[in-house]
Amino acid sequence: MAAKKHFESRALQYTYEKYIRNDPEQVASYEQELINIEVAKLLYNLRTKAGLSQRELARKVGTTASVICRLEDADYEGHSLSMLKRIAAALERRVEIRFVPIRRRASTHPIKTPRLKYESVRALQPTR
Repeated sequence: MAAKKHFESRALQYTYEKYIRNDPEQVASYEQELINIEVAKLLYNLRTKAGLSQRELARKVGTTASVICRLEDADYEGHSLSMLKRIAAALERRVEIRFVPIRRRASTHPIKTPRLKYESVRALQPTR
């Protein structure tokens, strides 16, 4: 059985327990959405930290601003590793993918931000 989720908001806790927790398909969908949110947030943070607009990053990557906009949208599900690598290279980063164990025990800490359970995609400083 998966670890019980703990939310800061009682309304979110109620909603999760009522509509998601007992349905493996809903849990999988929820976890996938957390991954989509994390990837979109990482891309946005990297771009803004580099001081680039979507159009400027698109030029560096060799694509259009609408593609960058779509990739930064948490609802977008079409992230490809090749595009993530192109963006990372344009920002002088690299993509790292890690597979981590699934937690089986209940967490005592409230969930503040989404965390990936199955895989983590991070852009890192280039190794020297």
